[in-house]
Amino acid sequence: MHKLLCLFPILAVAALLAAGFAPQPRPIVLAYVGGYRGLVDTEQIAAEKLTHINYAFVDIKDNRAWLHNLRTDTTNFRKLNQLKVRNPDLKILISIGGWTWSENFSDAVLTDTSRAAFAASAVDIVRQYQLDGIDIDWEYPGMKGEDNVFRPEDKANFTLMFKALREQLTELGRQTGKTYLVTTALPGFEGIFTHTNMAEAQQYLDFINVMSYDFFTGGPNAGHHTNLYPTGRVTNESSGDRAVQLYLQNGVPAEKLVLGIAFYGRAWQLQNDDPKAHPRTITKVERGGGYTFIKDSLLTNPSYKRYWDRQAKAPYLYNANLKRFISYDDEKSVKAKVRYVKKNGLAGVMFWEYFSDPKTYLLSEIDRRIR
Repeated sequence: MHKLLCLFPILAVAALLAAGFAPQPRPIVLAYVGGYRGLVDTEQIAAEKLTHINYAFVDIKDNRAWLHNLRTDTTNFRKLNQLKVRNPDLKILISIGGWTWSENFSDAVLTDTSRAAFAASAVDIVRQYQLDGIDIDWEYPGMKGEDNVFRPEDKANFTLMFKALREQLTELGRQTGKTYLVTTALPGFEGIFTHTNMAEAQQYLDFINVMSYDFFTGGPNAGHHTNLYPTGRVTNESSGDRAVQLYLQNGVPAEKLVLGIAFYGRAWQLQNDDPKAHPRTITKVERGGGYTFIKDSLLTNPSYKRYWDRQAKAPYLYNANLKRFISYDDEKSVKAKVRYVKKNGLAGVMFWEYFSDPKTYLLSEIDRRIR
């Protein structure tokens, strides 16, 4: 009888397959892992709870993808690949660019010749270190980032870059028998769609990591930096949902969108002593810290009071003595984001950055809710 009972799940799956119902792919749970600091402590990575790791970052030099810290980068690639012993389905990608190393993208992809050479250099890193694909984090095509070159031609070249990467990775796949990924990280603000053609670019992309965080940076006011919905109290307010809707409206299928989660907080000193009053005018930008620090050191500190914005589905902390306002993601907001991903048929979730929450409070919540 016990043997028969054990057969029931197998028979049920077989019946579903025979009826044309294929099992749903596991939702993406993607971690950006920072290698720019040096050696990565891969033993602390909960590989079983991840589907993808994007190694951040690979630099650009002389219009080629370039390993800025060759000794530590190569060691990190070897150790990250060893995580596949624990999770054979784990994919390891290089992420090229980032906020600091996006300055040379525009030059690197300006012509047919330079694009082909840039793509070849990136694909050669994937080939040499037996990785699984390439993620592009260009901040930003056609727009100012930190200190990047940008020009009107970026709009067309952005798409052509992905085409070149896709073609060369496909050729590599013919040699190795593997399938390789092409992905990108893009912001959640509206301006990016003026300088890209996402309906064309998405054809060459497996998925798009929507950076639905850092919504309040560089301005005179504080607010939720990674809220799922708008508060209704800020004009033209950014949110995760608004970012998703913008990508859908610009021709990206829902099943290619990966929603961003912040594993870190942003903090400001407010001018007003009421954290609920709008606008939240700031007097100083402060350090928010990673979520492990927030949970262990601030949420346990009686000087900090936690608030929950029901409309925005976002928490925040406030220290009345210091007038310090901190915006972040926690387990409750992560639960809401995972529910949103499932309800709207998105590809999954991603987060920046793994070691901002080394105790895996948020990753464990993602894993619990997404399976």
